[in-house]
Amino acid sequence: MCRFAFFDAKPYDRTGFEKYGDMHNVSFKFLETRLSEDTVGLAEGADGVCAFVNDDVNASVIERLYKMGIRIIALRCAGFNNVDVKAAYGKIHILRVPAYSPHAVAEHTMAMLLTSVRRIHKAYNRTREFNFSLNGLIGFDLYGKTVGVVGTGKIGRIFYDICRGFGMNAIACDPYPDGAANIKYVTQDELFCGSDIISLHCPLTAETDHIINRESIAKMKKGVIIVNTSRGGLIDSDALIDGIKTKKVSAACLDVYEEESDLFFEDFSGHILQDDTLARLLSMPNVLITSHQAFLTEDALDSIAQVTVKNIVDFFEGGDLENEVCYRCDKQPQCKKQRAGRCF
Repeated sequence: MCRFAFFDAKPYDRTGFEKYGDMHNVSFKFLETRLSEDTVGLAEGADGVCAFVNDDVNASVIERLYKMGIRIIALRCAGFNNVDVKAAYGKIHILRVPAYSPHAVAEHTMAMLLTSVRRIHKAYNRTREFNFSLNGLIGFDLYGKTVGVVGTGKIGRIFYDICRGFGMNAIACDPYPDGAANIKYVTQDELFCGSDIISLHCPLTAETDHIINRESIAKMKKGVIIVNTSRGGLIDSDALIDGIKTKKVSAACLDVYEEESDLFFEDFSGHILQDDTLARLLSMPNVLITSHQAFLTEDALDSIAQVTVKNIVDFFEGGDLENEVCYRCDKQPQCKKQRAGRCF
C-alpha cells in the first residue's frame, strides 16, 4: 500500500480521498498543518506527499523530501506557482489536477458578478432585519455590456460562453489563443481599454504577476468591475484600493487574495485581522470577497480526489504521467514527457 502525507487537510477532503484511496490501495495520513520548512518532517515514512495551493513547496522542502526518499508530490489543485518546479526537476515528480471542475469556478465567477451588480448581498442582509427599502440597491443590466476575459483555458472559455448566454459582448486575450474556439481575441491593452467588466482566468506566472496594477487600471474604463477567481497575485492590492478610492474601479469581486496563505481556509472570527490591506478591502461596500471557494462543489471535490489518486497510481505503476509538470514543459523538446511519458 502507498502511504501519503496529506497536508492542509480539511473535513471535506476526506470522503473522496478515502473512497478512491481504498479502491486503489493508497492510504492517506491527513494532517491539518500546511507543508512548509517547519512541518516537512511530518512526511517522514511516507511514500509521497499530497499538497494544496497554500503549501510552501520551496527548494528546501523539496530537498528534505528527496532525502526522505520521496519521489512524488501529488498536487490536488491546478496551479503550481507555490512549487519550485526547477528545484524538483530530476528529483521529485510534480503531478497536478489540471481541470477538476472548470464549470464550478466559472459559475462561481458569474455568481459573484451577479451578486455585486444586483446588490444581492446587501439586500439579503437588509431583509433579515426587516428592512425592505430599495434605496441604494440600484444595479445594472449585464446584457449588452463588454466583458474582457483574461485567459482562455477551460475555465476562461466556460465563463466566456456563460457571458455570451447573458447577451454580453465578450472579448478575450491570451498569449496562446485557441484558434478553433469561437472567441473574439484582442490585445491585452484593447481588453483593458474596452471592457466594462474584466475577469481573470490565467495562471500566476512571472509574466502575469500583478497584471492588474496602477498602469493597467489607468487604461481601463471609469467604473470598471474587476473579478478574480484565479490567483491572488494577479492583482496588486494596493493599486486596486487606489482604483476603488478614485472611483476608477466601481467594484471588485475577489475569491483569491495575494496574501491569503495565512488566512484563507481558516476561522479567524474571534481574532483581530492583522492584514491591514485585506481589512481595508473588506471594509469597502463595493468589494465582495469569498475565501477561495470557487472550486468547492461536491462534483469538483470528487473529481479532484479521483484524478489525484489516478496520478499516484500511474506514478507507482510506471505509467505515463499525463498531468506531470516541470519547468521545461513549455520548452520542447527539452522536456521528455511527450517522448517518454514523464518529464524526466
